[in-house]
Amino acid sequence: MNCATLLVELLTEELPPKALPRLGETFAGKIAEGLKAKGLAPADAAFRAFASPRRLAVTVAGVSAEGAVKEVTEKLMPVSVALDVEGRPTPALLKKLEAKGIPADAVSAFERRLDGKAEALFHTATVPGAKLADVLSAIVQDAIKALPIPKVMHWGDGDATFVRPVHKLTMLHGAEVVPGRVLDLDAGRSTRGHRFMSRGDIDIASADAYEPTLLAEGKVVPSFAERRDDIERQLLAEAARQGALLGEYADLLDEVAALVEHPTVYVGEFESEFLAVPQECLILTMRANQKYFPLFDGVGTLLNRFLIVSNMRVADPSNIISGNARVVRPRLSDARFFFEQDKKQTLEARLPRLAPVVYHNKLGSVLERVERVEALAGAIASLLHADAVAAKRAARLAKADLVTDMVGEFPELQGVMGRYYALADGEGEVVADAIQAHYQPRFAGDALPVGNVAAAVALADKLDALVGFFGIGMVPTGDKDPFALRRAALGALRILMETPLPLELPRLIDLAAAGFKPGLLTAGGFAAQLQDFMFERLKNLLRETGRDGAVIDAVLALRPARIDLVPAKLAAVETFRALPEADALAAANKRIVNILKKAEGTPGEPDIALLQEEAEKALFQRVVEVAPLVRSHVANEDYREALRVLAGLRGGVDRFFEDVMVMAEEPLTRQNRLALLAQLAGLMNQVADISRLSA
Repeated sequence: MNCATLLVELLTEELPPKALPRLGETFAGKIAEGLKAKGLAPADAAFRAFASPRRLAVTVAGVSAEGAVKEVTEKLMPVSVALDVEGRPTPALLKKLEAKGIPADAVSAFERRLDGKAEALFHTATVPGAKLADVLSAIVQDAIKALPIPKVMHWGDGDATFVRPVHKLTMLHGAEVVPGRVLDLDAGRSTRGHRFMSRGDIDIASADAYEPTLLAEGKVVPSFAERRDDIERQLLAEAARQGALLGEYADLLDEVAALVEHPTVYVGEFESEFLAVPQECLILTMRANQKYFPLFDGVGTLLNRFLIVSNMRVADPSNIISGNARVVRPRLSDARFFFEQDKKQTLEARLPRLAPVVYHNKLGSVLERVERVEALAGAIASLLHADAVAAKRAARLAKADLVTDMVGEFPELQGVMGRYYALADGEGEVVADAIQAHYQPRFAGDALPVGNVAAAVALADKLDALVGFFGIGMVPTGDKDPFALRRAALGALRILMETPLPLELPRLIDLAAAGFKPGLLTAGGFAAQLQDFMFERLKNLLRETGRDGAVIDAVLALRPARIDLVPAKLAAVETFRALPEADALAAANKRIVNILKKAEGTPGEPDIALLQEEAEKALFQRVVEVAPLVRSHVANEDYREALRVLAGLRGGVDRFFEDVMVMAEEPLTRQNRLALLAQLAGLMNQVADISRLSA
């Protein structure tokens, strides 16, 4: 069978850089899947994906020109319908055979076998394998349809549509062109290399020669991953030569790798006078607008040098370097101008401009929100015995930078610029730092606000949003979360748990709700709904850290008000679970819970005079002995020791269930035993719902 490497390439106009890696992976993967489904490539066939700014391609090893012949068996119809009493074909069978092109004289070769409870006729035919030339165009077209493209383009006079105009289609099986037509283009063997560093059309001799031909003649590194790695190596090497560091560069590296085909790194420079501008502005300008990599000294201070990833390699790069310097200079000048202009007006003076800015049509303006957050931040700071005046001042000014020129140009700098402008206005560092930190954490793994003042402002900002939107019924559903409430909830939970802060979540929700105008929060039961939402987020957050699901469920089942105590409770339950008594106590607790659910009324307190069996007397005595000790350990937040003491109850609990009939016929006895179990359950479940640990 003729097996060889297959090449498929689409030569296009410049593809969207941020989508390029995914486009390349999907295109290659879907073509490989299609070939395997047609029996033209083995199930373990290796393939290489290629994606550059102007091409998507794949090579698949061991592709056959024609699939193997195979036998296909199909059920025709029940024997009772297909054959008459004398075994001859019925008109119904003959009609079906004619429709399928099966000769009538083949009936004698049909197989008869049970199909369920009835006997049926089965026909086996030899089917030739698929031919690559016949199916490849359809496989490529299906791969194109599967690409994650939100919006397609139409070009020329044909009907073809794609994310960008396509100029050439290459389909080679070994050295042979596979005939076919995709996107109004006939398949061939020619492609094009680098726009400026290669000649025009380049013929690909064979599929295996694709990558080396593009590298040598086309001056193109077609593999996205290899191009990215090459850029990273050059960046790190050049930064080391400059005695500098790159800082955070991963996201920009991905984007730049999708913008160049032949990467070469050069060093650029700008006037040191621009360093008087906050470095965050300069960094964002270089990264976002120019795709440059800023350089930093050992303590993270911006230098007046940057790295350029050029799409050209030339003997004398001076024109490239000077050209990029000329381009970046006006951008840096704009940043300096915005900064100097913004400082002419204080943050306090900008507050009236927030009044006409609508936060939400039901929740009022941004200024009204500022007033709520200001009061809430002061209240939270007071609970933390922090500087409430500073917290209120930071909350009051935290949104004022939204109406500055710099943040208008670079929205990513909100909060950051607020800190700079607050310092320029003469505000204290605590206030300025809290202004910047009140958006934190912005994403998973982001830093938390430092200090109780900053934490109070950040919590107030997030809780106001959560309570406000839940209070008007704007709850996230499915994948839809237009107000980023999941992020706000996770941020608030992380601040409470990881800082940690000794605050009660229900009280914080009530404080936030009190800041809204009476009658505004009309959604029934929104506070409980919000707590459920936050505990669900907390459960997911803890699972992502590798915590055991049953342990998490046991702790969160009690809906702990103090989120900061959750890690200690989790650790204690994990230690308890390793004890030999744990499984038996968890099972017993589960049994107790089920019994109490079925009981009528409230059990009340057990009466020692009504205890009859030795086992129930012994258990009562043990509960009385350990209860003060357990409560003391819980009050002192020594949850491990509390659970260790409870583990000592196992023997008494086991004997109780062996020797005592809880649901006795005599009502007072039954009620007293239920009261004893209720007291035991309350004691055992102060740290976590131990019954959740039982399988």
